[in-house]
Amino acid sequence: MKRPVVALLDIEGTTVPVSFVHKVLFPYARSALPDFLKREAGNPAVVAALEETRQMVPGVEPGKQLQDWIDQDAKVAPLKLLQGLIWAEGYARGALSAVLYPDVVPVLKAWKEAGLTLAVYSSGSEAAQKLIYGHTSEGDQTGLFSAWFDLAVGGKKEAASYRRILAQQNWNPSDVLFLSDVTAELDAAREAGLKTCHIVRPEDGTIAGEDHPVAADLAKASDLFGLPEI
Repeated sequence: MKRPVVALLDIEGTTVPVSFVHKVLFPYARSALPDFLKREAGNPAVVAALEETRQMVPGVEPGKQLQDWIDQDAKVAPLKLLQGLIWAEGYARGALSAVLYPDVVPVLKAWKEAGLTLAVYSSGSEAAQKLIYGHTSEGDQTGLFSAWFDLAVGGKKEAASYRRILAQQNWNPSDVLFLSDVTAELDAAREAGLKTCHIVRPEDGTIAGEDHPVAADLAKASDLFGLPEI
């Protein structure tokens, strides 16, 4: 099998524990949201996000709708933008620090040193992605990555989104390995011609399917696809 030369990585459940996202980041954003919207009422980005929220859900107070979306883990652009701004404040104050799975940094460093291009594709905004990797318990890891993709290229369960990424980067589909814990995302990536790996972290209770190669961590993914060992 031809070895991939690009690793495109999901975040939640793939490199960052689901518990950090759902038990730390989401509650932090939900708690900080009301005060943040008041303080940043004149911020053009906040104004635009609130207006987009009103247009998406007419007749509902935007602040309430945003909190409902947080509770639903909704993948909507205005929420993701505002969450990113709130988390930026939290990271800057030292109130937040991302915890990665222990295998992530050693494996990604080995891949990068071997010449692989590393990229991120997450439903969280590009800014939020960089905050996570820039404020980890192991230091700033943003230098590992060459490209960042969010909902601006489309939803992660749509094959067209992966085709846009390929076109933007001029990547050959068969050279790219997409790693995620979500089967529907892997299905979409495979439809676009990418190699896929289903990351099934035992601690997250992810259920393995039969349609994609399965690995319990990134080190096992290395074994499956002939990538460098740690």
